[in-house]
Formats: sequence, structure tokens, C-alpha cells
Amino acid sequence: MRSKIFAAVVATAVASTACAQTIAQQPQTGAPKLIVAISVDQFSADLYDEYRPHFTAGLKRLSSGVAFRNGYQSHNATETCPGHSTILTGSHPSRTGIIANGWYDLSQARSDKSVYCVEDERVPGSSSIAYTVSPYHLRVPTMGDRLKAVSPTSRNVAVAGKDRSAVMMGGRAVDQRWYWDGKTFSTDLKGVATPRSVTAGKLAIANAIAQDRPPLELPEFCQGKAKDIPIEGYGSPVGANSFARKAGDVRSFRASPEFDGATLALAAALIDEMQLGHGTATDIISIGLSGTDIIGHGYGTEGAEMCLQLLSIDRDLGDFLRLLDRRGIDYSVMLTADHGGQDIPERRRQQGVADAARVDPKLTAKDVGAAVGTQLGLKGPVLYGEGSFGDMYVDRALSPGDRARAMSAAVAMFRAHPQVEAVFTHEQLAATPVPTESPTGWSLIQRARASFDAERSGDFVVLLKRDVNAATRTPGYVATHGSPWDYDRRVPILFWRQGMPSLALESPVETTDILPTLAATIGLAIPAGSIDGHCLVAVAGDRCTLR
Repeated sequence: MRSKIFAAVVATAVASTACAQTIAQQPQTGAPKLIVAISVDQFSADLYDEYRPHFTAGLKRLSSGVAFRNGYQSHNATETCPGHSTILTGSHPSRTGIIANGWYDLSQARSDKSVYCVEDERVPGSSSIAYTVSPYHLRVPTMGDRLKAVSPTSRNVAVAGKDRSAVMMGGRAVDQRWYWDGKTFSTDLKGVATPRSVTAGKLAIANAIAQDRPPLELPEFCQGKAKDIPIEGYGSPVGANSFARKAGDVRSFRASPEFDGATLALAAALIDEMQLGHGTATDIISIGLSGTDIIGHGYGTEGAEMCLQLLSIDRDLGDFLRLLDRRGIDYSVMLTADHGGQDIPERRRQQGVADAARVDPKLTAKDVGAAVGTQLGLKGPVLYGEGSFGDMYVDRALSPGDRARAMSAAVAMFRAHPQVEAVFTHEQLAATPVPTESPTGWSLIQRARASFDAERSGDFVVLLKRDVNAATRTPGYVATHGSPWDYDRRVPILFWRQGMPSLALESPVETTDILPTLAATIGLAIPAGSIDGHCLVAVAGDRCTLR
């Protein structure tokens, strides 16, 4: 049994608005009237390679265009916010300023020193968990921002399962932005009327959640993956969830194939109501599909749960593209991911990866900071950081001398741990040039440099060894990403347009190459030196000469 929420939400939302004339689409030339930029959260190139022979609908169609199986989120901090910040800006996190999902600002007066990437901490009472959504921290324009600056009649729309996905792909100059807030789809835009299709779509989603959902039937290909895998120190095994859900269970709805179907349906309804692709100028809609990430964290990447998820995305994307076809829209599609992901170490060891392991639960900023404090006789937290890897910040409340001693001791402790591959200091990263060569040859310090911002980055950054999984075995979080290794860095990058020649390319490219490539296809000039990416000739041809 397949999830039918895409069809249900579209039927309800589209019925509330007048639709464009239905016309059969023909091969197109010139600038497309609608760019559809899709990010499938945690859709690694490894998953793409594994499942590509089994795609029959939307992902099969997109793979028939120009398909790069070796795309790279080249930086070290392979998380949702930094990854999405590269896709439509053409820039690495070192330029976008989005170094992680969250970082620390120890100069803040508030007790919560952490900052969420789409938080505006200037709002009174804001915290990293109770915040006003904002693009405040994004230092560079997105494609939609650039497009509207030169063509004010263009529309820029963002729909996503996460606020950070919608903000980082949409940017500042958005006409509509909708994202899941934990209960329904919400927006941060003030003074913008809610489209009728969104109101109808939200009602259809609420009605679907209010009903029991029977289990999804496993296709034959998925049945071989339906094996319970016990998790060390965790109650429930993973590997055979069929996504049955009790009425009203919002959390289970979000962690299921239904979630991305609802996001795509809302995007389709907005395209219809706003008549995107039917104006005199090119429009853009960015779509963030978050279900693969939520399922990857909750169940790992190689079980029946992920199998059901990816085959469901394929079908829902097929329905979405056919709807655009029926509307007669001259559109082009780009699909990629914000990062990859690592499967649970328990299953990886069964598959022969002997070094797959969970991180030492005491290898955290809090625990290492406490150990340093004990060793040096220092009070306070000593060290701030998110878990066991990434940016670490030495307490600013310490005297300069104590800060220097604490820094030295903390770096030494992390470097001595058998699960740590490297530690780079702020000074080392600042002295390292941003790499410009092929991402396959970047050293670890170059990968870390691409995530480095002098103002926001920590006093040092910790990189774990390959095959060390930093997930903490809590419900919904048994596997993770965020490492500098290629299972987290390598993602597919697909371009499709009606009539486009089919090319399957092995050459390495970067997600920063997406913006200049899409810009070239619509004649949007990008000032030289303002981005890190390069136009892909295989997609845009001689239009890549535009600056």
C-alpha cells in the first residue's frame, strides 16, 4: 500500500483555486519560465546509486537528464543548515556564514549562549529553541534574491519540512515561505496574505493525521531489508517499521513517507494558485523534502524504512512532475541533497565494516570541559560545543591566561582520544586558503576551512574518525551525519528539462556549482568573484560564459 497523501492534499488545495489551462508539454528552448529546486535532506549519493535501478517515476525521470552522481557538499560541517546554504547561493559555508545548524556566541548576555542558524537573537526573549525564524545570519543572496533584484515581477517561493531548509534556499526576498513548525505548516512572513491553497492544504493534512494509517506494504525489493537490528543500549530494534500510525500521532506522521508527500502537495498547490511559470519573467520555487533525514536519523539508512521512503519519494515526485506537465508550464528541475548520512554501526558491522562504532558518550564538550576544569582547577563550563565533534569554544569568562591553558589542555585531550581523527585550531583554519581544486582531493583541513567563519567558528574544531557514528541512541536519533567523510559529503546533483539530452556523468562537481548553472540557463548575470561555484557546461553549454 502506498501513501496517498500527495493526491489527497492536492485534490483539496487545488480545488480551492482556479488552475492554469491544461496543456501537453513540449520540448522547450530558451529560458524556462519556472525553476524547481529540490533538496532531499540526507539523500546521499550512496543511496542514489543503490536505489536508482528501482526508481520508476519522478527520480527516474530526473535521472534521465544530466545526472552527476558525484556531487559534493565539499565542506566539513555536513549538516542541514550549512548544506542548504550552498545550494542556491553558489557559496561555501565560509562565505554564507552558516557554519553549522547552531553555534555559540559567548558574548551574548542571555544564559543560552547557543545560536540557531535561522534565529534572530535580536528579538527580545529569543533563544535557540524558542526563536523567531529569520534569514538574519545568511551573509549572501540566494538565486531568488538575485532574480527578484533584476526582475521584480519574478516570484520566489519556498516550501520545506524544516524552517532552516526553507530559509536557506529561499533567502530574504520571498513571496511565500512555508515550513513545518511541529504541528502544521507555518510562515515567518509578516503582512503577506495566506493563500487559499495553503489553508486548504493544511486542513487536508490535519484531516489525514486525524485518521489511523494502516501499515505500508513492503515491495519485494524492500522485503530483504526488513530485518530487526538491535541497537546497543537502546530498547527498540530498527529495520522493519512499516509506518502504521494511530490517529493524531503528529510525530509519526513527520517520520514517515507521508511527510514529503504533503510538502510536495503544498508546493504544487502554490504553483497552481500563484500561477508560477505563467508570468512574463522566470519564477523559482525551492522545495525541501525532510523525511529522508528524519527517517535516516530514526532508523538508519539501510533498512526497510528507508526503502519505503525512497520509493515513496519517487512516486510522489512523479505525480508532482505530471501535474506540472498538465499545466503546460515550461519548467526545469534541479534535485540534490544538503548532505549524506551514515547507517547505524550495528548494521554496518553485520555488513563487514569492522571499525563501525558509536562515539564514546564521554567525548563531549561538557565532559571534556569538566575534565579540563578538574585538571587545571578552573570553575565554570570551561568548554562549549554541540556534542562530540564540530566547533568548540573556550569559556570567555576565564582570564586570558586560564583560557590559554584550558585551550591547550582541551585540544590535547581531544587529540589523544582514539576516536578523533584531527583537531584544527582557529588560527590554523584562518591561515588556510579556501580550496579551489576538485573536492575529491581536499585535505581534512581544507574541508574544515570551507566551513570556517572567523566571527562565528569556535576556538578549535574536532573531526571524528571515519565510521564513528556520533548519534546518541535516543528515540528518533540512532544514526547521524555531519562528518568530513564522503558518505556525508557526496550527493547526487540532477538537472532535468523537457527535451534535455540525457547524460550520466562521473566527474566531480559541487553544490556551489548549482547557482551559476541555473543562472546561466535564464540569463541571470552573477558578478565575478561573488561566489565559489562554477557554471556546468554539460547543463548550460555556451551560456556559461555569462558573468
